Amino acid sequence: MDAQLYINGTWLEAPENFDVLNPANGEKVGSAANGGRTETNQAIKAAHEAFPKWAAKTAEERAGYLKKLQQLMLEHKDELGELVTKEMGKPLAEAKGEVMYAASFLEWYAEEARRVYGDLIPSNSKDKRFMVMKQPVGVVGAITPWNFPLAMVTRKIAPALAAGCTAVLKPAEDTPLSAIRFAELCAEAEVPNGVINIVTGEAAEIGGAFMEHEAVKKVTFTGSTEVGKLLMKQASEHVKKLSLELGGHAPIIVLDDADIEQAVDGAIASKFRNAGQTCVCGNRIYVQERIYEDFVEKFTERASQLKVGDGLEGDADLGPLINKDGFEKVDRHVQDALKQGAALKTGGSGFEQDGGYFYEPTVLADINHDMVIMEEETFGPVAPIQKVKTDEEAIELANDSRYGLAAYFFTDNLKRGMKVAEALEFGIVGWNDGRPSAAQAPFGGMKESGLDREGGHEGIEAFLETKYVSVGL
Repeated sequence: MDAQLYINGTWLEAPENFDVLNPANGEKVGSAANGGRTETNQAIKAAHEAFPKWAAKTAEERAGYLKKLQQLMLEHKDELGELVTKEMGKPLAEAKGEVMYAASFLEWYAEEARRVYGDLIPSNSKDKRFMVMKQPVGVVGAITPWNFPLAMVTRKIAPALAAGCTAVLKPAEDTPLSAIRFAELCAEAEVPNGVINIVTGEAAEIGGAFMEHEAVKKVTFTGSTEVGKLLMKQASEHVKKLSLELGGHAPIIVLDDADIEQAVDGAIASKFRNAGQTCVCGNRIYVQERIYEDFVEKFTERASQLKVGDGLEGDADLGPLINKDGFEKVDRHVQDALKQGAALKTGGSGFEQDGGYFYEPTVLADINHDMVIMEEETFGPVAPIQKVKTDEEAIELANDSRYGLAAYFFTDNLKRGMKVAEALEFGIVGWNDGRPSAAQAPFGGMKESGLDREGGHEGIEAFLETKYVSVGL
């Protein structure tokens, strides 16, 4: 697949292209156009000119386009899943699950387009009427990550279009082809020219154009906290609206009255999905001492049964890490923990094969909070487990992080559970649930994990302005 830029309904070439490689074997999957500021400004201009007509369409009309897009994605589920696996590496079954997840955002926001409500406020005068209107913010610049190359596109683009905004999308350099294929489906769905534009290329050039151009009223970004802070500084120049979904370092707490099997299932699902390369995956596990040995034994047994391999192989549970840098970070965390006295229960090493970097599902016990792995987000298939005595100790350790995206805990006691849920300083909490994400639920973090929410009815609010109108009679 040799992809071009999609601007104003037209496919355009850039001065040069870059290769997209399969992280499992280093083979070329395709190429993408290396767009920069010039091409991005061209896309912004197209989105700006398309905005008035798109915003003026009825909610029913915008919903119709989104539903058609959803149907097209479902019709091409197998093809899209294979493309996600080839450019990102996750197992094929997991990639097809991502396609379904991506399509669910199109369905949800097709319906949410009809539920953008204003308000009437009782006035303080007989000859006045107070109204509140909700209107689209304008042109949106969207920047998506590599670990969910399709779902993160629809999670941003669907609410933007539903609200009446137009958009310019910059997908990750590692995984641009899924986004380009999405643009082809947009064209097939006859989404009007300029409503959705896609520019692939270097983040600094494209993101810089988003921040500099006055026509871009909002930027939505998923990525590192460090880049998010930079965008906040740049946004101050024009007071741009921002939605930021940033880093995470999710804790998993297992209390001593938990269903052990349920806790193991949930922790495995959270930790090893996408080879641990998700912003909400469990990074540090705290288990109360009474059940600690039992949990470690059962968790280790399950983890050791997971198979690592090419995502296109039918029996692979975990695919490759995205690149060599990711691989080296994972191994650095493991080796630091082992040097400081961690007990290796399974795994503990990785390998390079056919140009791909793979790491074994790894379980580390006897962890303490001074180890690097408990301070930094690993983004790999490594589960460090620390013993704790009390609920309060577990909560304190869980909250002892600058991140606050997702957290998980397991208990069958309602009273204990409510106290833990309320005490955790995280935007997403899974209670006896290792996979809480859903299109109809708000997604986002506290502290340095971001601003605003995606998903749910909160997700469309992020693309709307509130206008108050006072009418004198």
